[in-house]
Amino acid sequence: MAYKVLVTEPIHSDAIDYLREFADVTVGKRKQYDEENALIQDLNDFDAALTVLSNPVTDRVITSLKRTKIIANYAVGYNNIDIKAAKKHGIRVSNTPDVLSEATADIALSLLLGVARKTTQADADLRKGLFDGWHPEGYLGMELSGKRAAIIGMGRIGTAIARRLKGFGIQIGYFNRSRVAHQIESELNAQFFEDADELIKMSDFIFLSCPLTPETHHFLDERRLGLLHQNAIVINTGRGPLIDEAELAKSLQEKKIFGAGLDVFEKEPEVHPLLLSAPNTLLLPHIGSGTYETRREMGLLAAKAIRIVLHGENETELTNLIC
Repeated sequence: MAYKVLVTEPIHSDAIDYLREFADVTVGKRKQYDEENALIQDLNDFDAALTVLSNPVTDRVITSLKRTKIIANYAVGYNNIDIKAAKKHGIRVSNTPDVLSEATADIALSLLLGVARKTTQADADLRKGLFDGWHPEGYLGMELSGKRAAIIGMGRIGTAIARRLKGFGIQIGYFNRSRVAHQIESELNAQFFEDADELIKMSDFIFLSCPLTPETHHFLDERRLGLLHQNAIVINTGRGPLIDEAELAKSLQEKKIFGAGLDVFEKEPEVHPLLLSAPNTLLLPHIGSGTYETRREMGLLAAKAIRIVLHGENETELTNLIC
């Protein structure tokens, strides 16, 4: 009898076709499984699930499962999955790192450029018919060359961001759980800081690309926002809860910092109302990995993890993806 796989939302057709080579595949509708009860009701009939970041695979969901062997998360992390419960019940969990690093780093740089040069405001004004010709004090932003960047989380994405920043002549400092290889530091001329506060104080651009953990929740809180100088820019392509959004909005409204670019939010899809009215902000609807190439590769990685676990194959090929 063929395996049964639930894909909770439509994804790239190549990944669906790959799964259909060895399983009966059911594809859910958009947001169909964003509630616990929907997953509890349906998931128990499947041998595997390919889930997205908005699906709450909680202890309650996992405890209800009888035949599910793997949950393949269509994301770089596991924030929506109770890993401890999955391990307790012998259910494997996978994610999709690496393939979205370059796309996410592109968005991080886009956010920086947009905020630093006030392109969103300029574009909006032009479309409203407010462009009355060039003038010497119009939409004054800041140059990138010669500035300092703090990268909080020098993993795959943080390193990809650093490579882009180096090309703009930006000095790079980073804070990480552990120091990266000397070769990477040398290539990027990146300096390691053991003290995040020291790094933040001296930096013009703050990039958040670290995982969300109890230690990094609200990493950029009222105290750390207070360390930033008036021309600082905050960029978040990591996870929304890394920032205390109310305090960030307050800093922006009071012009204590220059601006912010966010691709993720604490209570997605909700955006803090104070951020919506904050000056010089560029807010994107979580599109960091949003390229055809990246989303295809994410789907195929998740599908391969499902195949390997269901077939009992050697997991060496995907060692870093399955836990």
